Amino acid sequence: MPLVEHLKLPTFSRLRELGHEVIPLERAIHQDIRELHIGFLNMMPDAALEATERQFIRLVGNCNRIAQFYVYPFSLPGLNRSPHTRAYIDEYYCDFNELKRAGLDGLIITGANVANPALDQETFWEPLMEVVSWAENNVASTLCSCLATHALLKHQHGIDRQPLPSKRWGVYSHRVVQPEHPLLRDINTRFDAPHSRYNDISRAQLEAAGLPVLVESTAGGVHMAVSPDGFRVLYFQGHPEYDSNSLLKEYKREVLRFLGGELDRPPPYPENYLSAEAKAIAQRFVEEAVAATASGMPAPDFLEHEVEPLLDNTWGDTAKAIFNNWLGLIYRLTNLDRNKQYMPGVNPDNPLGI
Repeated sequence: MPLVEHLKLPTFSRLRELGHEVIPLERAIHQDIRELHIGFLNMMPDAALEATERQFIRLVGNCNRIAQFYVYPFSLPGLNRSPHTRAYIDEYYCDFNELKRAGLDGLIITGANVANPALDQETFWEPLMEVVSWAENNVASTLCSCLATHALLKHQHGIDRQPLPSKRWGVYSHRVVQPEHPLLRDINTRFDAPHSRYNDISRAQLEAAGLPVLVESTAGGVHMAVSPDGFRVLYFQGHPEYDSNSLLKEYKREVLRFLGGELDRPPPYPENYLSAEAKAIAQRFVEEAVAATASGMPAPDFLEHEVEPLLDNTWGDTAKAIFNNWLGLIYRLTNLDRNKQYMPGVNPDNPLGI
């Protein structure tokens, strides 16, 4: 079964409006179907909080009908929030202490904005490590995105991320390194994925710590790696959750920073993302906005309505398949843990076949 609307979270209504199946709680409780309970630690800044929430919950809901999915969003103290976003979190998000008491099967941790060169100097570091330490012994698997990946690799393996010469920003072609891994079952051996980051952890760093690399890109770097056991922690440096227009929104933000005087030149285009026609539209906007500003006139509105129809999504289906495999393995592991029963041919010491 699909997502269960067990909270008043507006994302459930939005996903239903977009055609995704979301069932009300009263319908779910009358069905004798296995449940999976997935925590969702959202550390994203205010402007991206709700979009990121929707993107990850959508990926969970797109899983094959192996269970009813209950998703529990929560956040951390130590993150800079506006009063509006704080009120949203207070109204719709869960309390971590209550989730600990109730228990979770899996956990997703997003990225976050940082203000310090060292991650362990961030004000959210200690609250994040509390969540991570609890999850190590209480959830079947934790999936990390971007900054969360860098934070957990530092905490668990002492790996320090390295600054890139410039922002790695765009859509990159990737190759599956270990196609036999259960997380990559029925995945194309080559696929695209978006990246957006200023720092990197290399394949050499990961392998030196005994962490298998599953997916990588010549230009984009490592996209996906796992803990030494192959499943307990998934590390993503890319953004499989992104919408088709997510990089466009980031580009718009950078253009507006340029027009506001924060940048001394227009930002580069995200790599391998905009067509020639889309770039021409974006260039036209920048030129018109600069001219308007110089003459004391307000800048025109950014031209999303012209650019968005020209965007391609070349990563969404693969992201769904990887999440489907991840949730399927959680389902299998939690069933085995609870029932202690193994199908014929399953090795009790390695029930997931990793």
